[in-house]
Amino acid sequence: MLLHLIGNGGETLQVAAFRAMVNILTRVQQESVDEAERNIFLVNYVDYAFDDFGGRQPPVYPGLATVWGSLARSKAKGYRVGPVYDDVLAMAWFFLELIAKSMALEQTRLFYHSLPLGEDVPPMQLKEGVFRCIMQLYDCLLTEVHERCKRGLSLAKRLNSSLAFFCYDLLSIIDPRQVFELVSLYLDKFSGVCQLVLHDCKLTFLQIICDHDLFVEMPGRDPSDRNYLSSVLIQEIFLTWDHDDLSQRAKAARILVVLMCKHGFDARYQKPEDKLYIAQLYFPLVGQILDEMPVFYNLNPVEKREVLIVILEIVRNLDDASLVKAWQQSIARSRLFFKLLEECLTLFEHRKPADSMLMECSSRSAVEDGPMSPKYSERLSPAINHYLSEASRQEVRGQGTPDNGYLWQRVNSQLSSPTQPYSLREALAQAQSSRIGASAQALRESLHPLLRQKLELWEENLSASVSLQVLEITDKFSKAAASQSIATDYGKLDCITSIFMSFFSRNQPLTFWKALFPVFNNVFELHGATLMARENDRFLKQIAFHILRLAVFRNDNIRKCAVIGLQILVRSSFSYFMQTARLRVMLTITLSELMSDVQVTQMKSNGTLEESGEARRLRKSLEEMADESKSSNLLTECRLPKNALVAIPEKVAGVQWSWSEVKHLSDSLLLALDASLEHALLASVMNTDRYAAAESFYKLAMAFAPVPDLHIMWLLHLCDAHQEMQSAAEAAQCAVAVAGVVMQALVSRNDGVWNNDHVTALRKICPMVSNEITAEASAAEVEGYGSSKLTVDSAVKYLQLANKLFSQAELYHFCASILELVIPVYKSRRSYGQLAKCHTMLTNIYESILEQESSPIPFTDATYYRVGFYGEKFGKLDTKEYIYREPRDVRLGDIMEKLSHIYESRMDGNHTLHIIPDSRQVKPDELLSGVCYLQITAVDPVMEDEDLGSRRERIISLSTGSVRARVFDRFLFDTPFTKNGKTQGGLEDQWKRRTVLQTEGSFPALVNRLVVTKSESLEFSPVENAIGMIETRTAALRNELEEPRSSDGDQLPRLQSLQRILQGSVAVQVSFFILLEYF
Repeated sequence: MLLHLIGNGGETLQVAAFRAMVNILTRVQQESVDEAERNIFLVNYVDYAFDDFGGRQPPVYPGLATVWGSLARSKAKGYRVGPVYDDVLAMAWFFLELIAKSMALEQTRLFYHSLPLGEDVPPMQLKEGVFRCIMQLYDCLLTEVHERCKRGLSLAKRLNSSLAFFCYDLLSIIDPRQVFELVSLYLDKFSGVCQLVLHDCKLTFLQIICDHDLFVEMPGRDPSDRNYLSSVLIQEIFLTWDHDDLSQRAKAARILVVLMCKHGFDARYQKPEDKLYIAQLYFPLVGQILDEMPVFYNLNPVEKREVLIVILEIVRNLDDASLVKAWQQSIARSRLFFKLLEECLTLFEHRKPADSMLMECSSRSAVEDGPMSPKYSERLSPAINHYLSEASRQEVRGQGTPDNGYLWQRVNSQLSSPTQPYSLREALAQAQSSRIGASAQALRESLHPLLRQKLELWEENLSASVSLQVLEITDKFSKAAASQSIATDYGKLDCITSIFMSFFSRNQPLTFWKALFPVFNNVFELHGATLMARENDRFLKQIAFHILRLAVFRNDNIRKCAVIGLQILVRSSFSYFMQTARLRVMLTITLSELMSDVQVTQMKSNGTLEESGEARRLRKSLEEMADESKSSNLLTECRLPKNALVAIPEKVAGVQWSWSEVKHLSDSLLLALDASLEHALLASVMNTDRYAAAESFYKLAMAFAPVPDLHIMWLLHLCDAHQEMQSAAEAAQCAVAVAGVVMQALVSRNDGVWNNDHVTALRKICPMVSNEITAEASAAEVEGYGSSKLTVDSAVKYLQLANKLFSQAELYHFCASILELVIPVYKSRRSYGQLAKCHTMLTNIYESILEQESSPIPFTDATYYRVGFYGEKFGKLDTKEYIYREPRDVRLGDIMEKLSHIYESRMDGNHTLHIIPDSRQVKPDELLSGVCYLQITAVDPVMEDEDLGSRRERIISLSTGSVRARVFDRFLFDTPFTKNGKTQGGLEDQWKRRTVLQTEGSFPALVNRLVVTKSESLEFSPVENAIGMIETRTAALRNELEEPRSSDGDQLPRLQSLQRILQGSVAVQVSFFILLEYF
């Protein structure tokens, strides 16, 4: 009756009926209130009152809106309206539902008879007068919300929600554009910077109306516009992200995520065209973020993940044309777009405490570097869980019991039954509602182990899904860039390089690696020239490092992908540079860095070190890279065409794939790996066995010779080791080798005062000066490895160091040659003071050489010993012979004692060390097992023009010839023997065997010992032996008597020299008589 009076009575009667109805409703509301502040009786009444029994119920919304609006306007004008107005506001939800239900009833009546079967009721167009009354009422109620929010009254929030639900209902009843007028009025009232509570009300309002079932299909305010509500929502949410209040920012992000989840699971919008339409609705949000990136960066990680989930969902359903159009705007905008994709990879990366696919248990594993970012699931709300697929339910229930401390109980009987498994969604909802644990980690640990494992799997799948989507976008960008149809830096392609570096630097599942390398191959086919250019050296170095890192993975499928990645780089090097020299430099650099990142050795049960699984897998990968027989299968497994390596990209005049060149590259990298491994295995004996330590540094220097910086670094380590051993000549050779590296680099780029003749002269001093320094290597400039360090001044510094060390070793003829290389530098600079010093030093050097030549005792710079190793405990040294160079004061007993001390420590209970006391030929088959033998023999260096077939004895100490260049690569020793097996016999039975040894390289060398590569023997009969002894002494006596003296007036022979020669040649009395008669 009251509703009838309000709808159809006069103005006075309408007001009276309205007041009476408010009083009745207030009394009913006070009797019982449910959780939603809505009386259950009133809710049922609204539903009952507007059930249309034969169309007898007239519409009441015009009169109700008029009366309520009049009361509200009177209040706004300052008239006294009594307490009834506050009661109306408290019951606003009821009256607003009356208006909406009345409109819905009239809508049904209008179209009931004309509506075809199966079609939805079309929206109703409100009359202008009625809509104006509703607008005025709505405006007054908004004013109340605005004013009461400032005073912090809870009534304002309830009234705000009622107004939002009123608009929500009207969207299904009247023309949406009329509802948009109400929404626009609301936004105008709350526009600009407002208080936090007002902004929270605005977010709540938008959250409610955008939850409408027909939200996607809403039109724009103008016929030419798209969805008005989506544009309003995007604008207001982005404005919220720029606020400082964390709760509102999180709420805004959550609104978007929930909406995207609803769209994704809505059965009405599963067609591609529907998904595209939805993506285009939200795509302006991406543009706003790109325009105001500081707003995004100001969000916390949890909020960023919410935003990125929305962006990925938008882009996933977007068509290629829309993406390309977005990339055409500017280079900076394209870069920012890929910055967002990098943030996706960072924030959704799944990092296990110990990655099972990585290298065994290395403490230096990349998985443990840096703090772990919070996982997405740690803030997974029940609202999102509601939209998760039912496939997330556990298939098999574990044996846990409700009282075992795990969250294994069911939330309630409706969620699961005794026959249904427990779900992860329910466990998370229960844990979050009960607030178990003080942190996300505590919440995770409170889950049952099976659920925890399931959560890990869910997070890993999420991470893989994000990475795969970013990879797909990158592939589209690469193809668009190949057609020059987008805005990007075509000189460096930094968008592509940065995202690939982000891909490789993160832990990814196998599914991702399988998908990555076909895209990686396509990108290098399209943009190989740019990506391999010097401007992208940093990118190439980073990619090479991470591919080598993948090559040590325990998962064999991932390791095979890494092999294909290396081959793709080699193919690109062939295609665009005709050779692999520069790539070899890059891979050598990255291999050196990888050696410090992985564990190449592991401890055996007996306490010794052995090669680790990581090193073995890396070795296997480098070998497979050059294995032609396995290439076809590897390409197939990695989803690449079988001709991917040999096919030359279009418009490229590159050379064909060469397996021999790849084998050379592989061998070079394996050499560096072996040298690094051997150095690591020698860690325990590095301080005791200085020979092995120096040899290890030498092998590292040679293995990393393609990279000047690394070559120099290991040569300087070797130089320091020699100086600690008091081996000045070897240390000087290291300094010469370093100077040679710099000099070759300068000559190769015509940047210095030297030429190839100077390099040849330097190589005469140090024959082991590397030939590996190429123009590609010397010009490389990559993160600390570069030509900036290879200067003339650095070469001069090391030449001066070599000059100092050679002086300490008294090898003055080398000093003269070195100064002759330094002088051209000072001449070109007109440094006359330095030139004067050099010439003074040359004068002193030549005087020292003259002094050595005139000395009655011939100069000896070192002693040389042949050492043979026989025994399995020696490892790689077994059955090998070396020539050792020792200081001139080291005797045979000294080196025996030194080597015994070194190798006795390596013997175990099953092996002993024995030194063979003579120089006889050793037959390994006749040696005892379990005994390791050392044979040490003093040897003499062989001069260049010496007749090794002469039967004369070699008595170097009696030679009085001039001092020659002290460079030796051949050595000999004489061994007496008899045919009856004895070592010594009578003059008529004494035979002599002369053994000549050829070494690998010449002394002085970069190391103290050189391996014997060739051995020859010559035997002399007793007669030849006796004649040779006589000829030797006669020649020495004649040489002493006939040699002119160096000083003026000193023409007489030296008595000491004569006495030494005659001693042992004739009887003592005869020797005395000869000296007495002669002088």
